[in-house]
Amino acid sequence: MSRRKRIPNNVRTLREEILLSKAELARKAGVSPLTVDRIENGAECRLDTKRKIILALGKKLEEKAEVFPVLASGDQDSDPAHADVVVATTKAKKKEG
Repeated sequence: MSRRKRIPNNVRTLREEILLSKAELARKAGVSPLTVDRIENGAECRLDTKRKIILALGKKLEEKAEVFPVLASGDQDSDPAHADVVVATTKAKKKEG
């Protein structure tokens, strides 16, 4: 049996603060409720899924650290996901403006 690394995040806390059910957040994010459940329990997910969750929670991509603190850790240079978030944020800004 493999042990997967748990990634701490604030998805459940933020979802509950805005009174959303898992199903409602999943619908807004365009993911399954099972995906939301797994993320809230610390499972890893794709960067695109993180982006969808951040936006569905009403946050801006620049506020990603509020939702997924690991994206703002001091070890960003060795975290390939961080580079992808920077690219996704840059692309989103270009589309807006």
